[in-house]
Amino acid sequence: MSEQSGNVVLSPFSTEVVRLMEANGGDYQTEKQNLATRLSVPLTQVLADVNTLSGANQTALLREANVLSNRFAYAITKLDHGDLYPDALAFPGGNPELKSMTGVTPATAIISDTRKPITFQQAQQAAFDVEGIPRYDHIFIVMLENKGTKTILNSPFAPKINAYLKAGNQATSYYATGNPSEPNYTALGGADDFGISDDSQWNCDATGANAPQDLPLPDKTQPGLASSPFAATCTQTAAVNHNIVGQPNLFNAISAKGMTWRTYNESMNPGQDIRTDSVADPAVIAQDNVYQPGTVGGNTAVTGNPNLLLPLPAGLYKTKHHPGMAYQNVRSAPEFKYSNRTMGGGQWDNVLKNSTKYAIPAGYNYDQFGADLQSGNVGNLNFVIPDQCDDMHGITVNGTIVGGATQGTASDCSGNTIITRSDNYVDSTVKKIQASDIWNNPQKKVAIVIMFDEGTATSGFNGAAGWNPSNSTVAKALKQNADGSWSVDNSINNYTNGNRGHGESIYSVLTNQASAPKGVADSDAYSHFSFVRTLQDMFLLADPAKDGSYMGRSKYTEKFIAQNILNLPEYAGSADTHFDSVRPMNHAYVIPASYTQKQSSDVTTSAQVGPDASQANIWAIKK
Repeated sequence: MSEQSGNVVLSPFSTEVVRLMEANGGDYQTEKQNLATRLSVPLTQVLADVNTLSGANQTALLREANVLSNRFAYAITKLDHGDLYPDALAFPGGNPELKSMTGVTPATAIISDTRKPITFQQAQQAAFDVEGIPRYDHIFIVMLENKGTKTILNSPFAPKINAYLKAGNQATSYYATGNPSEPNYTALGGADDFGISDDSQWNCDATGANAPQDLPLPDKTQPGLASSPFAATCTQTAAVNHNIVGQPNLFNAISAKGMTWRTYNESMNPGQDIRTDSVADPAVIAQDNVYQPGTVGGNTAVTGNPNLLLPLPAGLYKTKHHPGMAYQNVRSAPEFKYSNRTMGGGQWDNVLKNSTKYAIPAGYNYDQFGADLQSGNVGNLNFVIPDQCDDMHGITVNGTIVGGATQGTASDCSGNTIITRSDNYVDSTVKKIQASDIWNNPQKKVAIVIMFDEGTATSGFNGAAGWNPSNSTVAKALKQNADGSWSVDNSINNYTNGNRGHGESIYSVLTNQASAPKGVADSDAYSHFSFVRTLQDMFLLADPAKDGSYMGRSKYTEKFIAQNILNLPEYAGSADTHFDSVRPMNHAYVIPASYTQKQSSDVTTSAQVGPDASQANIWAIKK
């Protein structure tokens, strides 16, 4: 309701104030003020008729009204359908729908279903806590590269990342989709790698119905792209289509719900087409980073050479490290160019202006990430992607010594020193986020994820949670039919090449919520597919009652696998549907006392038997 004399305005905001009062036990004035604070609008306007407002305040209220309307519509849906409370995959102990179900691991099918039909009040609260994943306003996903758990955990070269692991919450059994990078990023974008098992550019073997539609291609025949490394044609023996057409993904789903996304990429060439890798430029020269003498964890610190001059190498920015690049409907989206932005902090930042390979646009901002944090113009979903010198991937950078022709190699773009370099970069990135008004608004729910695309167990071990068990040669993708049934989708060429799994890597969550649990170590098995399911729950992009609303392999719960086992021959020989299946990252599942945790060569600790000491949800906003 508005408080204007003679006017009563019923809106999503008046409903939200009531919901907050019920959720927090607060009074009307307190929760009204909390809502105004979260949206950064005056208290007098938060319940006003939004059509009478203008400017930034109207924009903020219109965006939030859309999100709230979706949440409350979902609450009514749950009530009308007579859903049981809580959602099955948020039930403490495990999914009660598995009890006595055939085709699932016996140890998991022991939970009795004591749930009751959801009430109106429960439905309203559940709409903001789908499958036990709270609604967040913003999430920043800091993507790092190619380091397994044992390489990073307690490493003297990564003290700052380890400090964040202790300060926040961890998933200690988190698995990638495969090796190398591209399938992992593609899976993070849409919960499947679609058979991709290499790092080739996004138009490889993309012909016929899969041919790129965002023409012209960004090759060197286009005006201003004479240095483009993009090849107009690309075919490979594997014949796997790299241009994913018509498949759902997080980016399109976020936009369709009236929310926003961003990818922030470091070291893009000024004026470059986002769809191409960055290029070498001998005119862009930086001085070698200089470390202060001393020790790091007992190891002698590397001191850079101030006389070593390093030209910009090729491939600092790579399209294979973009979670949306493989999806045609992402690249074709009207917001694609606007939502792909720069991120500063790199070694060559201050000299990129000397670029000779691309014309630099007037007013080019080399650090839109920093500017957006200051203005608040970040996305709801933000992928923060350092370059290959700052993400631990590694790259060779050959330079020259001042005063002579001697060549040298950058001291910190490879080896153990790149871990320290990235550790410092992550630290500065996290601190930049934590210094923003967004993070410091206690009524906004904001999270930072620090994660790696893959570990280091490159063979002999499957990943976990929705992968292709035992590297099967008969894996099938499924499609939903008009009658709701599922059948095999044969349109994805060489699908069995993908989803092979990969070893364990670091995954950590930091939240700005003072009341949230900290120091939680969740040892249940999760994967990129689990994370995508979690994001779908976080932003209400799916409905747990409808398997088909979850994208890609994020729908592959134990129940779903068991129900569709005839169409999923890769699971027929699996001895562990718990480990093979996908769950949101809510820790509702409790590992049976006799269950031995699966491990790979990425870790050195003994395999855990039974549940871990804490059963807290790493995404929880209240203790």
